[in-house]
Amino acid sequence: IVAATDLNTVRSTIEARLATELASSPAIPVVFNNMTFDSTTEDTFVQCITSFGASEYLTMGGTTDSDNNVVGLVLLNVFTEEGLGAGSNFTICKRLRDLYNRVTVSNVIFDSPVGPEILASSPEGKFQTQIRITFNIYEDL
Repeated sequence: IVAATDLNTVRSTIEARLATELASSPAIPVVFNNMTFDSTTEDTFVQCITSFGASEYLTMGGTTDSDNNVVGLVLLNVFTEEGLGAGSNFTICKRLRDLYNRVTVSNVIFDSPVGPEILASSPEGKFQTQIRITFNIYEDL
């Protein structure tokens, strides 16, 4: 029997942390993968995309008594109203960087964030930055 990591548990750990942080002071809407959202109704919001990438063996063995390293990426797109400068957007980005910067939460180990990087805006009328955070999960089989 393989006791592989439940990727939905990892995803929900990441998303719950973000949703809790952005629920107040001030509250900012959060949009997750495969979720309907009308960006024209909000001046400010954060989009979170969690994906899983490469894995590697840490120890030799089969489907039992072995270890893997699973690598993933949290992609945070921060949207604020266009034409007001970068200040309010970067303030949100600081909150997000502080939330994940080199911390371990429920065995998910986050690396130092990359960004915020200013991107060509999509949707129209929004100023967009992006933060990327890789993470590792050590999987015991």
